[in-house]
Amino acid sequence: MAYTIETDRILLRPFTEDDVAAVFAFGSNSEINRYTGDENLKKLDHALDIIRNTWFKDYETYGYGRLAVFHKAEKKVIGFAGIKYLPELEETDLGFRFLPQYWGMGIATEVSIAILKHSFVNFPLNQIIGIAMKENLASCKVLEKVGLKWFKNDEVLGDGGDHRWFKTIRTDYNILNKA
Repeated sequence: MAYTIETDRILLRPFTEDDVAAVFAFGSNSEINRYTGDENLKKLDHALDIIRNTWFKDYETYGYGRLAVFHKAEKKVIGFAGIKYLPELEETDLGFRFLPQYWGMGIATEVSIAILKHSFVNFPLNQIIGIAMKENLASCKVLEKVGLKWFKNDEVLGDGGDHRWFKTIRTDYNILNKA
């Protein structure tokens, strides 16, 4: 996988092993993980393991995966965003996470529009979903704002949670014609 996606403020690019400290910074943040179901990372080695054995593997297997969100003005990785194939669900999921100081700035919306456009143009995907905990109102609003429609509340893989599920299909996705 060698693609990048660029917006006015952000460069989305594949992760590298050099991003390990940034991945640890957002992966060990309990405020970020509050709505993810993931445990906080405890060691730098765990961040490196995610890069190597999750993201690199997804790039190789599916041709896409979560991308590093590089803030151009600040010259640093502030989180991740992108699509990820979930084989257990046979679905491709749009997801994003950022350091809290970048919340509420429109970055999730900005990168999600670019990711959806790129994904429907460059990959043979007919549908993309987004899943957010019901309490995560900000993420739910972003998913709706970028064109995904709510279709059910359900748990994810038997986790017992109450998640809002959203989706868009290629033929209904109307942001493709926007910048």
